[in-house]
Amino acid sequence: METAVQDERELYESMRAKLERVVPEFELKYKASLAHQINLLKRERNAVILGHNYMEPALYASIPDFTGDSLELCRKAASTDADIIVFCGVRFMAETAKILNPGKTVLIPSPKAGCSLAESITAQDVRELKARFPGVPVVTYVNTYADVKAESDYCCTSGNASKVVQAIAGDRVIFLPDEYLASNVAKETGKRIIFPTRTPRPGAAEAPIDYEIIGWKGRCEVHEKFSVEDIANIRRQFPDTVVLAHPECSPEVVAAADFSGSTTAMIRFVERSQAPRYLLLTECSMGDNIAAANPRKEMLRLCSVRCPHMNEITLEDTLEALKQTRYVVEVPEETRLRALRAVNRMLAIG
Repeated sequence: METAVQDERELYESMRAKLERVVPEFELKYKASLAHQINLLKRERNAVILGHNYMEPALYASIPDFTGDSLELCRKAASTDADIIVFCGVRFMAETAKILNPGKTVLIPSPKAGCSLAESITAQDVRELKARFPGVPVVTYVNTYADVKAESDYCCTSGNASKVVQAIAGDRVIFLPDEYLASNVAKETGKRIIFPTRTPRPGAAEAPIDYEIIGWKGRCEVHEKFSVEDIANIRRQFPDTVVLAHPECSPEVVAAADFSGSTTAMIRFVERSQAPRYLLLTECSMGDNIAAANPRKEMLRLCSVRCPHMNEITLEDTLEALKQTRYVVEVPEETRLRALRAVNRMLAIG
């Protein structure tokens, strides 16, 4: 994958033009130097770098060959001839890249880049749910680890969750693991949802029959922090603000917002809208990245919520990942093939 590499000064000027409103100049100079080294090494090693929308602005604006949400990035990686994929995102994303790109070496810059939502459920949890609700298809959010995907019938994203649920034949689905996303899907599709206890009492009836979605009590530690009061406070001060909420926020927050959608959908909304100002209820680095890309649009800050796992990914560690081929992500082949089946079924739906 032969591409031209900007010299360090050119890269710095490019980053400054994009980020001068969101990143201090002294920080940009230091990070431009790191980014230049990464870009040289990327070309030398025939690597491609994927940057999730939640990456900090200096990284997001300098080294990725592709930016976007997790599934979009994995699909783009599959279209390249790179030998190495460096996923600047959390571990479940890198695992999904490996599921879709088994012949490539996949690296994650930090082994600490986990996810509270992915860690809220295990493959054994899914097996037990399937035993309790036999024959009910399992829809699993892509924000899960590979072994959980392997126990599932379908995957979904935050952008197509309702479409996947509605496309499945039958009266019921198990939807895992995000409690709030499941509740928002239930509301959007007009389906009734239950959240069964993890360990049913011996002899107890499983659940009343008036439900179509079986949920799970997992949450994103970032999105669960936003509240209706946050929205009310902003609107008291700035009544013309358009509020965008990620579907991992609570149903009450989503209902109070003006728009709810995936990270990609929120980016497109801001690009196309002519509203005077915006507030994003999602990971705060994404707000910085959207503000940098739309300098003529006012982005309000409610940025007390930074994902500690995404924050583990740095330019320094990305450079070392490429230098040392370190933190290689592997998925056992049997697990990969079963997880791929669930991902492909989602892709077939659209």
